Amino acid sequence: MAQRTSEKSTLAIGGLAAILASACCLGPLVLVSIGLSGAWIGQLTRLEPLRPLFLTVSLVALVLAYRRIHRPMAVCQPGEVCAVPAVRRAYKLVFWSVAVLVLIAFAFPYVAPWFY
Repeated sequence: MAQRTSEKSTLAIGGLAAILASACCLGPLVLVSIGLSGAWIGQLTRLEPLRPLFLTVSLVALVLAYRRIHRPMAVCQPGEVCAVPAVRRAYKLVFWSVAVLVLIAFAFPYVAPWFY
């Protein structure tokens, strides 16, 4: 049970850090494109100095999650969560979804000029 909680928490931390890392740049663009606007959107740029920290936290969390999720099934004991194929597939799907978020957070500052 502790292993399952550990995998969930590392994925959650990685996803949250990726969202926070892109909040300064990607957040305002997404909000304006869906029709939300206001002076408060400009305040999101205050998160820019923290972006490297958020990206580092997300990378560390992804590395830890990768090591636990993509280990061989032979290492798992029968009855552990990692021995259930459906759970492994779900964790892998969530992992790669979070990895895409982190990739977007890394790439967005370089791609942003094409959108503004």
